[in-house]
Amino acid sequence: MRKKRFIFLKEEFFLFLILVFAFLARLYKINSPVADWHSWRQADTASVSRIYFNDGIDILHPRYYDISSIQSGFFNPQGYRFVEFPFFNIVHTLLARLDGPLTFDGWGRMTSVIFSLFSVVFIYLLGKRFISSWGGVLAALFFAFLPYNIYYSRVILPEPTAVSLALFSLVLFVNFLDRGKILFFYLSSLFLALSVLVKPHAIFYFMPILLLFLEKYSLGGIFKKASNFIKIVVFLAIILLPFFLWRVWVNKFPAGIPFMEWSFNGDLIRFHPAFWRWIFGERLGYLILGIYGIFLFGLGLINKQKSNFIRFFLIGMFLYVSIFASANVRHDYYQIFVVPAVSLALAQGSYFLLSGLDFGKILIWSFFCFMMFFMSFYKVKDYYQINHPEIIEAGRAVDELTPKDARVIAPYNGDTAFLYQTKRFGWPAVDTSFEKLIKERGADYYVSVEKESQDSKYIKSNFLVIKETDSYFIADLTKNKK
Repeated sequence: MRKKRFIFLKEEFFLFLILVFAFLARLYKINSPVADWHSWRQADTASVSRIYFNDGIDILHPRYYDISSIQSGFFNPQGYRFVEFPFFNIVHTLLARLDGPLTFDGWGRMTSVIFSLFSVVFIYLLGKRFISSWGGVLAALFFAFLPYNIYYSRVILPEPTAVSLALFSLVLFVNFLDRGKILFFYLSSLFLALSVLVKPHAIFYFMPILLLFLEKYSLGGIFKKASNFIKIVVFLAIILLPFFLWRVWVNKFPAGIPFMEWSFNGDLIRFHPAFWRWIFGERLGYLILGIYGIFLFGLGLINKQKSNFIRFFLIGMFLYVSIFASANVRHDYYQIFVVPAVSLALAQGSYFLLSGLDFGKILIWSFFCFMMFFMSFYKVKDYYQINHPEIIEAGRAVDELTPKDARVIAPYNGDTAFLYQTKRFGWPAVDTSFEKLIKERGADYYVSVEKESQDSKYIKSNFLVIKETDSYFIADLTKNKK
């Protein structure tokens, strides 16, 4: 008769501990203002949520504070923001209405934290299915505690939500193949469809799904049996139809659609030496794997596996970073989608290394893990810092001194983080003449933390300054000095 294991030796208990400590790790600076790393992108997302919070949720007309022509080339007086379907923003808004100990920005971060914890569970289930029970624990461990992923699992961005939805789709599809219940098939396609709506890059998670389908039915079986072929077509149709309908709708608002062509290969960097250096050296090698994790990652690639699921998952991610080459090179938050596949590969390599529970192997594994986490943390720790607190102070002053419907110029090199602090619609940079901004587009106030810039000197000499400190000044553009 099989002896019962003590509860503290069960995989589920370790998963519970991972979830608890993963949650605690993500609480670090949870209420921090949106002025940390990649604050410009977080501010764009958070402003949609804040407008929902103040004015009510309008799913079909998401708006943000930037009304300039910088993002799309068109003046955007309504501040339309048609980038992703605002599912994240709806959840953020509903959670923020709970009030409690978190600020509005804190609730935005908590939204990502919640979805990331679901992702930990989904990664565990995938690791358990394609490696082993303890392989699932290891996959959850890496996903939960890679320093890169800790930071990017508590940002105000839609990516963590999209990843969680896509991983749930994978889990459901595995259940469909294992149990044969068609309900799991349709639920899988629906959740991947929602993930693609939230962030179109999630379509690359279809690669491991395609592999699983091919492993189950074979390529010949798909084309010989009509029902199998129809299943794949239906699955893709469910995924793509909502996305295309959304794109048809947003195309009616060209001023709210930012330039996106650059993200593919706008600077012609794809497959050039700089591409390999940034993607596989700086990002995967140093930022995510902390150099020492490359050893475990490599082991995960070369050793024998139950299925090619992890390898196909990584192939899908390689296609993703290659197609969106410029975006992945320029911005490290684009690699959020890659972390689940990397975590599974690390778990596969670790499981192979630790097989037999030899003390020497455990020591080697512990050393590489410690160094990986340490080196990655050394790179990521500065992401939490607020390097320009003056924009928060100046934004608070604008909110106190100006009407709620005032339009504000808050130049910050096009970064909308400053404008977000004012809680006003306006401009993150001067995109045309001051005369046109004031007389034709309705700019009411000018706030700047760069007091010695040419634009600031012009404003101070021509318009009434209503407040000035050592770090910023605010001018009323409706009151000319002359």
